[in-house]
Amino acid sequence: MAGATEKIQTDVAIVGGGPVGMVLAMQLDAWGLSTVLVNTEQKVRRHPKGNTHNARTMEHYRRLGLSEKIRSAGLPDDCPTDVAYFTRFNGQELARIRMPSAAEKRATVANADPTDQVPEPIHRANQMYVEQLLFEHLANLRQADLRFGWDCTGFDDHGSGVSLTIEQQDGGAVAQVDCAWMVGCDGGASATRRALGIAYAGEGGLDQAFFGRDMLSTYLRAPAIHRDIIKQPAWQYWTISHDVRTALVALDGEDEFLLLGRLGPDETPDNARLAKLVADAAGQPVDVEIIDSLDWTGGQALVADAFGKGRVLLAGDAVHLFTPTGGFGMNTGIDDTANLAWKLAADIQGWGGPRLIASYEAERRPIALRNTRAAHSLAQNVGDVPAAPEMLDDTPAGEAARQEAGAFLAGFGEEFASIGIQLGARYDGSPIVVGGAALGDDPPADDPAVYVPSSVPGGRTPHVWIDGNQEGRESLFDRLGRGFTLLRLGGASADLSHLVEAAAKAGIPFDVLDVPGDVARDLYGCDLALVRPDQHVAWRGNSAPEDAAGLLAQATGNS
Repeated sequence: MAGATEKIQTDVAIVGGGPVGMVLAMQLDAWGLSTVLVNTEQKVRRHPKGNTHNARTMEHYRRLGLSEKIRSAGLPDDCPTDVAYFTRFNGQELARIRMPSAAEKRATVANADPTDQVPEPIHRANQMYVEQLLFEHLANLRQADLRFGWDCTGFDDHGSGVSLTIEQQDGGAVAQVDCAWMVGCDGGASATRRALGIAYAGEGGLDQAFFGRDMLSTYLRAPAIHRDIIKQPAWQYWTISHDVRTALVALDGEDEFLLLGRLGPDETPDNARLAKLVADAAGQPVDVEIIDSLDWTGGQALVADAFGKGRVLLAGDAVHLFTPTGGFGMNTGIDDTANLAWKLAADIQGWGGPRLIASYEAERRPIALRNTRAAHSLAQNVGDVPAAPEMLDDTPAGEAARQEAGAFLAGFGEEFASIGIQLGARYDGSPIVVGGAALGDDPPADDPAVYVPSSVPGGRTPHVWIDGNQEGRESLFDRLGRGFTLLRLGGASADLSHLVEAAAKAGIPFDVLDVPGDVARDLYGCDLALVRPDQHVAWRGNSAPEDAAGLLAQATGNS
């Protein structure tokens, strides 16, 4: 006889326990909300995925108190994060994009100018390492009920909330979860999205020689690569030739790697063939232990037609699916959670209005379209690398072919940086962003390679290092409140009492932060800036708003 169905009441149910689902649960916990997180697999998957945690993602980790722990994962502290291109790993180096080690990045931050915009530089650590850290952190949060090894077998949105049925895979236990909101973070094949009848649109894959269509992702161990073959360490090693194209990603800086490659149409990806692919890339026999191998599709740029329906929302790969080129996929998903979490909290806690949740799609879908376009363009560049047959020849023609390829590859730097993509997401035109012609509302141009800090409402609030306690300076981001923060810049003396009172009356979490001195005032170009909970600017001005209640009502979706 089947056991009784467990009844669970929670604020938000999250389906999918990858990094996006776990970070969303952490964000909601910080707001005091309870979550049930349902994940089909019983533990985090031990297979390499994305390798990049960009500067904005690291800022989100910082706010959760996790950035330093995450920086301990991945490559050794002194390992450069270069990307090196070879004819073969034991052959000639065609080009090298030089990028700093973790230790060098820390030194850069320690000596940065007060208006430097990167308090948390990009970090290279494979997602499988970081997922384990996230899981361990989440498991210690009292308001997060982790149901790994459970399936969501169905859900019902009944208008005032959502009811889910979840089943344990091993024990056969069944539970009913009643919640205010449900969020599907269940990946590119999202059962949640399909149940809602929401389709993807865009490019399903590129038909090109590399990073297109059918690809393999192989997790392997090969001590000889670093010990005997590679002379100068890097983070990625590529082979570029007419007959072999691979990308080998260093995972631990020692013997573990992720190999991205493809086989012929009639070849079977067994261990022997995969080991031969490694040897072909190395240019010599290599002892290889194949740990795991998965299929993936290169060149995808898909965005869902909608980011949810009713009380069931979607985030991460469930609404945008990327080619891995540029490392934008998971990072875009983490940024989704920062946008969504405070809006869910506002709705559940009663200070968010009826237009607030709808602004999630209005703000994030254009960013998904923007970021998938950028990744797709980079993937096309990878497929366009010239690789003449004579590249391997020790002849003048071979040297000319290598120089041509090297010159092309030397321009790939932005694939591994793209600071404009990382920090430049803007919500211009959003119904909850308050404009004002008095100071001008023309945002900086959107450039994937360039980030221009601006206090024009809609963008990430510009970063400033400010005088802190006796131990030294602090990041402005560390001084922002959990809710809305009104920055009073450069010693401005505006009376904000009516704004504080209006926030208190509406139940809106609200802080005032004075940032004296000219540095921040000059950077922002205004005396006052209202920063949203996700660190985007909601409003700015040189005097307190005449209609404080109206401003806050619009910023919280109440008008």
